[in-house]
Amino acid sequence: MDALAFLDKIPQAVRQPIYVLAGDEDFLKRACRDAVVAKVVGDGDPEFAISNYTGDKLDLSTVRNELETLPMFAPCRVVIVDQADPFVTANREGLERYFAKPSSAGVLILDVKTFPETTKLAKALTGDAKIACKSPPAAKLADWCCSWAKAGHRKKLGRDAAMLLLELVGTSMGQLDQELEKLAVAIGAKPEISGEDVHKLVGRSRAANVFQILDAIGDGKPQAAFVILHQLFAEGEDPLAILGALTSNLRKLATVGRHAALGQSLGPAMDAAGVANWPQARQSAERQIKHLGLRRLKELPEWLIEINLGLKGGSPLPPRMQLERLLVKLARPRA
Repeated sequence: MDALAFLDKIPQAVRQPIYVLAGDEDFLKRACRDAVVAKVVGDGDPEFAISNYTGDKLDLSTVRNELETLPMFAPCRVVIVDQADPFVTANREGLERYFAKPSSAGVLILDVKTFPETTKLAKALTGDAKIACKSPPAAKLADWCCSWAKAGHRKKLGRDAAMLLLELVGTSMGQLDQELEKLAVAIGAKPEISGEDVHKLVGRSRAANVFQILDAIGDGKPQAAFVILHQLFAEGEDPLAILGALTSNLRKLATVGRHAALGQSLGPAMDAAGVANWPQARQSAERQIKHLGLRRLKELPEWLIEINLGLKGGSPLPPRMQLERLLVKLARPRA
């Protein structure tokens, strides 16, 4: 089951004796873990009811003894095994026997990276017990930001502001939650977090630096763009990571150019390309589009494919020089 669907369902769901949290999104794992603990322990004292272990040096007998012992001040015991992949691998047969006849006194939570559906362990569990903790795609993640801002931080967040937040912070749900918390505190009594708030208050990330590079190019300040690029290299940023942030934005500009070439006006073309719909984002994109012109906008996809292959070993030039050459192409004045 998807983690977000699980979180919606668990208050009314039947308690399971075993839960497996599989994936790499730690925020979702923590949320699911907390939800299970709240359901199992209820009004009991969690200090007496919860046992935490890491799976690298853990034997199954210890876990079974804990699960079969009722706590003093709670209706049920919860045993959490973090980083449980090696524990599962080392104790697969014993876990298969336990999964077939689990204790009624305890609930086992296994935090793993992977949990293949083809194994006997996976087949022994119902859908409610197998939780996929993976970040949703960007389109759904924006919706999650809006709903979580309201549910978790009591603030309204518009979709455009959510999209900007994703571009600045990335797709880590934990980092998004931290930024939403900072924004909620920073805006005080205001009921809504705006795009302007996000632009002003969110910590500057690699994506934000790339925004500044493209802003400098659109403003006709190539030297400033090169200074930011050199700062990123000095800070140890991976060239492919820099290119990834550049590509995300340049593809939007290329899409705007494609729609504009077909006669569509700039506003609808930006809507189709997914450019954030708040004034500063639109003004920046417009300046960049006017600076590049339709010819270069048409050539952008080919340039991006070429440098992507080059950075992955297809060019003899150093990665820094390849990115500098791309900036030269983008920054030179229109013919």
